[in-house]
Amino acid sequence: MTSRAPRALVEVAPGVLVATARRYTTTSTAVVGDDAGCLLVDPALTEAELRGLAAALQGRGLRVVAAFSTHPHWDHLLWHPALGQVPRWATARAAAVARAHAAELREQAADEAPGLALEGLLALPDGAGHVPWTGPPTAVVAHDAHAPGHAAVLARGVLVAGDMLSDLEVPLLDLSAADPLGEYSTGLDRLAAALRRNDLRVVVPGHGRPTDRDGALARLDADRRYLDALAAGRPLDANQDARLADPWTRGEHERQVRALRPLGSG
Repeated sequence: MTSRAPRALVEVAPGVLVATARRYTTTSTAVVGDDAGCLLVDPALTEAELRGLAAALQGRGLRVVAAFSTHPHWDHLLWHPALGQVPRWATARAAAVARAHAAELREQAADEAPGLALEGLLALPDGAGHVPWTGPPTAVVAHDAHAPGHAAVLARGVLVAGDMLSDLEVPLLDLSAADPLGEYSTGLDRLAAALRRNDLRVVVPGHGRPTDRDGALARLDADRRYLDALAAGRPLDANQDARLADPWTRGEHERQVRALRPLGSG
């Protein structure tokens, strides 16, 4: 029998609730409107966890009225009927990439989330600055770091950053991009501008622990140092960046080093 036990929800700021999945420390964020409707960002990860997320929201008298996917990777595109039939938004580029790679994404999700819906994203108009829903204004901070069409959202003083500003993961580049390091640096610049907003209170990464503005600025500085080391070809280990102590993260780092190594350099 599939569990429907409600998941733990942590209120990281007034009107913003976060659930954290066991796998990959994956976060799901609900922004609550004044009418008890909520915008659900990146719900994850397993079927039981999505059912539990729906049960937890319903237990608080909340209903999902809209959703947003920060980028077109399988673990940020998941959906379950228990969450309802609501408009699910992404940037135009992210929605296009998800459609073009639907079969590949389903294959990637098969082990962790078999049978869960990945399709159905609605594309925001190009340049749209806000998510169209009935709750509090939710700004879209679009860039192409980590994945094409990536976007953070900012509502109620909380920046939901997608796969950026993590305390567990180093910057993971989109190695298919023409300029992976440049795209990531531009993404950090746009997030840095959001962090300067007077109303910013909390940052929620897609994988890792929420933090306050000072913590997010420290992570941003660490990410810039990491990019600088990659660009210069300097060796890095857990002594320089504690996130590299994790074997999976270290493996991704080494993959990036190999991909960025100039041809003929060994």
